[in-house]
Amino acid sequence: MSPTGVRGDREVGPVDVPGIGSGIQEVTVINAPLARRAGRRLLITGVFGLLLLASSFLYGLCSPSVAASASAASAGRAASADPAGHTGNATHFDSLGSPYGGCGVPQTALESQNYVALNVWNTPGDYTGQPTPRPIPSSDADSMGLFDNGHNCGRWVRVTIGDYCTGTNDGAAGQAFCRNGNWTSDKYNGASLDMLVADSCGDTNAWCRDDPYHLDLVTHSLNAYELSGRPVADMYPNHWNNRHISWSFISAPDYSGDISIGFVKNAATWWPTIDVTHLPNGIHGVEYYDGRAWVAADMISDLGQQYKIGPNSSSGSSYTIRVRDVDGKLVQGGRTYTFAMPSSCSSGCAQTYTGVSYTTGGSGGSGSLDPPASLTVTGTTSSSVSLSWSASPGAVGYVVYRDGRQVGDTTGTSFTDSGLSASTSYTYTVKAHDSSGGTSAASDGALATTRSSTGGGGSSGCTVTTKLVNSWPGGFTAEVTVTNTGTSTSSRWQVGWTWPGDQKVTTAWSTKLTQSGSAVAASNVDYNSAIPPSGSTTFGFNATGASSGLPGNPVCTLS
Repeated sequence: MSPTGVRGDREVGPVDVPGIGSGIQEVTVINAPLARRAGRRLLITGVFGLLLLASSFLYGLCSPSVAASASAASAGRAASADPAGHTGNATHFDSLGSPYGGCGVPQTALESQNYVALNVWNTPGDYTGQPTPRPIPSSDADSMGLFDNGHNCGRWVRVTIGDYCTGTNDGAAGQAFCRNGNWTSDKYNGASLDMLVADSCGDTNAWCRDDPYHLDLVTHSLNAYELSGRPVADMYPNHWNNRHISWSFISAPDYSGDISIGFVKNAATWWPTIDVTHLPNGIHGVEYYDGRAWVAADMISDLGQQYKIGPNSSSGSSYTIRVRDVDGKLVQGGRTYTFAMPSSCSSGCAQTYTGVSYTTGGSGGSGSLDPPASLTVTGTTSSSVSLSWSASPGAVGYVVYRDGRQVGDTTGTSFTDSGLSASTSYTYTVKAHDSSGGTSAASDGALATTRSSTGGGGSSGCTVTTKLVNSWPGGFTAEVTVTNTGTSTSSRWQVGWTWPGDQKVTTAWSTKLTQSGSAVAASNVDYNSAIPPSGSTTFGFNATGASSGLPGNPVCTLS
């Protein structure tokens, strides 16, 4: 058997490049191959075949057609742990690359040194170096492996050792697993270990492309698997030969304490990028408070635990974040974490990981109430915004916040905020409270823009329609048309809606689009701001989630 290699290096940092027009656009550059294993020697040891029917694996046969059907199952990627588990092949690798593994975290900052990699792609029979870009666009969702563009990073898996291969098990492209041999059980069957998802597998072999449930295990963990409470000690290398494994996602075992936060290499006030680790149930997003509202932070490429955030005051170096887990729930009931940029990072953090301490905030709520859901803008005038939301069980009232400041209290599930300025955008959140004074976390934000004044300028109404252009398992493409129903040409426009489920916009065109929680706000770009009377303009987007949730009643404003 030949040893496996380490993960490919990945250097992350910001750079300014000339933008369109007179501005300067900040982009993120990742100075390493996205295949992530540059310099890694081809895996010769390590593999488990996809167990479809036990009898079909007498010679390790794995057909592309069967693997393709597994692709459809994996494309859905259920967020919660799969109690039935998966069966697949296992290989092994020496260590994470430097400075970061595929999840964006350096090896020394992991909460466990027993870790695994998940497949980037699920492309049976296609072993090209990079069959799609990374992150994988929604249009190629069927090619996505269980790495899920980093969204399964930080999760734990429970892995159980299965059968040994008596034949050739080299993962050669286009070849069957365990050729000229059989899968047999031995004394190591049933040994198990809890391991952390910390990396991605994008290699050009049958394991990383043909088997959707393949796991790549760190080499030093192989003899740490326990059977009857004791390590197996001598399974690797002589009794390994890339066994079958069964595995499933689990919540973090024996979880205690709280999350860990650290700035990454080159992070500075102009590029405040952090790693979030020590998670109870994975990570599906980071949100930061910008002094007015919660904003969804951008993941760095598909490094699932690395996010670029923003300060909680203009040009400041203090930050407040909250984290959503793999089920979309706020970690620790919506607890907020406030921390500062270390002085050692004033010219950019020199270390791969600079850990920070934080204070937790009360924005997470003092009670056990669920935050109000489905906060929606139901109407606007030039001086008012009307809102509605779903009731929180056990709540006796709700407090409404505009741009972070309380503006009303109601016992119902609707509210109209008045006395506002025309043609002005506001962000609203709502908290529930119970009879003993306990409060919930804040709802997701809803963005509203008041209409322009009708004095001297004629009416400035608009209508907006949506159209489903394309859909696939786990995502869709949509088109939105804004029509000017007023009597004067617009100088700008804005459209907003609230998703009914877990939909999330991934890319958009002909618009400036942001999403905070379930609230989406889209506005014009320079070339389509002017819509003449009876004229219209169109923009589009790709999103993950069910296309049945396509917004049917978005709100639009013109000015």
